[in-house]
Amino acid sequence: MLNGEYGPAAQKAMQILVALGDVYDAEKMAEVSNVHMPGSSVVVAGDAGLSFVEEMADKKACFKAFTTLNPAAVDLAKWSEIGFSKEAAEKQFRLTEAYRRMGGICTHTCTPYLIGNVPRTGENVAWGESSAIAFSNSVLGARTNREGGPSALASSITGRTPLYGYHLQENRRGQVHVRVKAKLSDIPDYGALGYHVGMIAKEAVPVFEGIPLDVNLDRLKMLSAALASSGAVALYHIVGITPEASTLQQAFHGGKPSEAIDFGDDELRDAKQKLSKATGSKVDMVCFGCPHASIGELREISEVLHGRKVHSEVRLWICTSTAVKSLADRMGYTEIIEMSGGTIVCDTCPVLAPTKDFAKRFNVSTIATNSAKLAHYAPGQCNLMPFYGNLKRCVEATAKGVWGK
Repeated sequence: MLNGEYGPAAQKAMQILVALGDVYDAEKMAEVSNVHMPGSSVVVAGDAGLSFVEEMADKKACFKAFTTLNPAAVDLAKWSEIGFSKEAAEKQFRLTEAYRRMGGICTHTCTPYLIGNVPRTGENVAWGESSAIAFSNSVLGARTNREGGPSALASSITGRTPLYGYHLQENRRGQVHVRVKAKLSDIPDYGALGYHVGMIAKEAVPVFEGIPLDVNLDRLKMLSAALASSGAVALYHIVGITPEASTLQQAFHGGKPSEAIDFGDDELRDAKQKLSKATGSKVDMVCFGCPHASIGELREISEVLHGRKVHSEVRLWICTSTAVKSLADRMGYTEIIEMSGGTIVCDTCPVLAPTKDFAKRFNVSTIATNSAKLAHYAPGQCNLMPFYGNLKRCVEATAKGVWGK
């Protein structure tokens, strides 16, 4: 491939991977048959990224690895109805089509593990999207580094990735011991835990002790997203829960942590206060599904929202994949949400959409959410000040237009 025997697209892709491997002193390549593509939104890719992907498609590149696409910049079906610009939609259609031509599966979701892309424990993959990377490495036990758009694209074309970082067993050892002493009862608690620990751990590997053994997938998803947002955590372990941490000793590979921290009631309360940055009480928008909502979350939202109406001055978004929405349609959840005045937004989310333009156009300045990731990114990336709280509190805000206690 590097010598051009498989065409110019494969040669260019391998040149990218060799350069990356040289930077990180990788001795060889690993085979990968599974990629999740991060540069799938034109907001992230930009004009240069769009041109590069189209160039590779024009060179007849064909994905060798099974490849799912991360969220787009707009809802591909309802972009105009929701309020996204025609310019953003047209560029997004071009980018999505270029990936499709190469063999990319147009899932446009940040939770590919909810719709069929579930790598096995120990499998080398090449995934982008920070929350999906953390979930894949940690909860599923697959092995991936933090891939960007060009490197993930190159891995899709070649079926290879440089063997370094979290692909190597020695680099998956826990480093920071987190003793969880606070009672974790709902999604915002797990988001607050991840937000607090991410700021301390940064790129290190935290090991959690004290998380309830019955923790569900949605809470682990929110923990993954928060860790990767406030810090750059790509791998964590939970004693007794994640596949590489049957015991504390296994998580630390028989060694000792470089640091130990406690997460108690004070830390939980402080993290929640830091995430809720909005002043006053007026709520312009409420958003669930960052990362994309599961069918279980959609069921819960529809149950709490049933029989209520969204306030006339509030926009309610529930972001999810088209695959999960199809289940919601069948189960009647979509009808309940839309009858209330809410919108199920597919393919995108506020973090990866042109939300600054949207907020300016519709005079939206505050957002309520149960997502620590969205609360963390909203001020800088969306020009929105967040209210942070649980699902019921957010639903109350949709009905009343104000943030209550």
